[in-house]
Amino acid sequence: MKWLVYLIFFLFFSIDNYGQTIISGSVTDNENNAITGANVYLEGTYDGSSTDSSGSFTFTTSESGSRALIVSMMGYETHMEVADVTFLLNQKIILNEAVNSLTGVTLTAGTFEAGNNSKASVLKPLDIVTTAGALGDVVAAIQTLPGTTTVNEDGRLFVRGGEADETQVFIDGLRVFQPFNASANNIPTRGRFSPFLFKGITFSTGGYSAEYGQALSGVLLLNTIDEPVQEKTDISIMTVGLGLGHTEIWGDQSLSINTSYINLAPYETLIPSDQGIRWNSPYESFSGETVFRSKKDKSLFKLYAGFTYADFDIEQENINFEEYVPYQQKNNNFYLNASYKHFLANEWSFNTGASISYDGNVIGLFQDKICTNQTAAHLKFKVRKGFSNRFNLNFGIEHFITDYSDLFRPLAGLEIKNYYNDNLSAIFIEGDIFLNNRFAVKLGTRAEYSNTLNELNFAPRVSLAYKSGDHGQFSLAYGDFYQNPQIDYLKYNQELKMARTSHYILNYQYLSDGKTFRAEAYYKDYQNLIKYNTEFPQFDSDYNNQGSGTALGLDIFWRDNKSFKNLDYWLSYSYLSTERDYLNFPQRATPNFAPNHSFSAVTKYWVDKLRSQVGLSYTFGSGRPYNDPNNADFLAEKTSSYNNLSFNWAYLIDQQKILYFSVSNVLGFNNISNYEYANSPNSNGIFERLAIRPPADTFFFVGFFWTISTDKKSNQLNNL
Repeated sequence: MKWLVYLIFFLFFSIDNYGQTIISGSVTDNENNAITGANVYLEGTYDGSSTDSSGSFTFTTSESGSRALIVSMMGYETHMEVADVTFLLNQKIILNEAVNSLTGVTLTAGTFEAGNNSKASVLKPLDIVTTAGALGDVVAAIQTLPGTTTVNEDGRLFVRGGEADETQVFIDGLRVFQPFNASANNIPTRGRFSPFLFKGITFSTGGYSAEYGQALSGVLLLNTIDEPVQEKTDISIMTVGLGLGHTEIWGDQSLSINTSYINLAPYETLIPSDQGIRWNSPYESFSGETVFRSKKDKSLFKLYAGFTYADFDIEQENINFEEYVPYQQKNNNFYLNASYKHFLANEWSFNTGASISYDGNVIGLFQDKICTNQTAAHLKFKVRKGFSNRFNLNFGIEHFITDYSDLFRPLAGLEIKNYYNDNLSAIFIEGDIFLNNRFAVKLGTRAEYSNTLNELNFAPRVSLAYKSGDHGQFSLAYGDFYQNPQIDYLKYNQELKMARTSHYILNYQYLSDGKTFRAEAYYKDYQNLIKYNTEFPQFDSDYNNQGSGTALGLDIFWRDNKSFKNLDYWLSYSYLSTERDYLNFPQRATPNFAPNHSFSAVTKYWVDKLRSQVGLSYTFGSGRPYNDPNNADFLAEKTSSYNNLSFNWAYLIDQQKILYFSVSNVLGFNNISNYEYANSPNSNGIFERLAIRPPADTFFFVGFFWTISTDKKSNQLNNL
């Protein structure tokens, strides 16, 4: 009977293995290293196994016909091999490393970010406005970053050898046409934006995305908060005015409002300006901003609105007049921005929006009047498709409308009117390609057409990034950028061309445990800059596009918030070498706004025992060129260096009440930005001059800030 048992066992074994197919192979990475523990199986079945220490696998299946063999492993892209099961023998499978958005390479050349969701951020959300001396002005704090130049008599952003008008500002992706408050000649202005309403900031000093145009040097992107955490009210009582903010939430909808009233009259009474300015009616303004949000499962609608009314009356010293020159200005500004984002199936999404703005000025100079009005609009539609974690595509269209007019009404004589209007259309397309966790490419192009200039241009842009280690990466960027001539020229001559610049950028960035290091070298080549042949642009000037220029430099940034307890600091250094032949320059020279060396140091220290945050910021700029008519060489002289040490102190009275004090230029440096020369020489043949200095060397500020919130913990410390 023993043979019968063996026979039955053999029959059962044969039946069990009848129709069984062996599937086998090996799994490695791109460098031929064996992958241990990869899961290998036939889709839709329980047949499979795992790879051993040599990366090999083998199993049998009773399935037949065409099947999908799945190989998966954490950290790698899932691999699928579809074939008849009889061919799935001795397979050699190579797994590609999955692109990890948290640890992989990023495209950062020319860009500083501040946001909760940006792993490449060099600044925390909105902490660029916690710097001493900035007084809550986003733009003033950004001037502590490398690539910028402090032009203390202007206040706007000058980026890498470019004029202030070469940097554009966007809110939620839509253009802000007049981002700065009204101001008089040689008195610095401030940005119109309150830091309370924004969740993140991206500041690009060059090589930026094809999505943005009409900016030769840089773009500042401000993004409003998508969803507030809680309802709260912010009250501000300051030596220069009052402020009130409130956030209300209704389910998926919310509304935030921020208003302020500024009046410098009390300050001027206590600490009057003593450097060439008389305030007949000191600066006074009333402004407000609001953001409405409606958030659904797959969509987000935001409506942003801001307005400003400003009025002042001053007299300024002038070398060519015995008496002070009177100047008055009233400014009305309104900006409205609506954006909508919707997420579709299969990784499709789209953004659409529109902005419209109005800016009107009534200016009095002696007894003459100048009235300016500008209405502008921006319409935009953008689509994004995520094909995989290795390839994203963005493309869109946009349209800009500009309508400008001014009227010069002299006390005696004929009125002079000037007009300018333009419709500019643009399309853009750009793709992000992640070859692996170490190498990424951004390719794009932008096309623009201006109907007034009758000009069509194409602007290719490319960025490369290579991650050299766990914490460091190199980046390269190239791009062409176009911008319409300023309205000051176009209102007289509309046959001009767009100015163009090409950016070349090499960047290295290191991020590790609270430390950030960035070094970036760049070169910019300017073409088609505006030239004219009179002292100032006027209706009978001879205009052309024969101007040109170059700018090259090195920017270095270091930030550390971990090495010293309670201390957060960053250091910025910029070297700039730039020359231009443009405007009414008789020869190629370095413009007055471009020093060779700039340096900033910003520190913030928390003192537990005093419940206080103490801040110091120091800014240095080497001497800037100026033209001395007593010297035959053009722009051959240089001012003394610029120095400014500012201090602030925020004391927490309790968790939600803050007493704040700050003083700019604590040491009272005598900063001179330029010189104004007489139109004709004196009896000795010498052109006399007048130094252009700030209205006051030092500015004091005291404020009380009170937050009333649901959690009774929030305060305004990060917004001071």
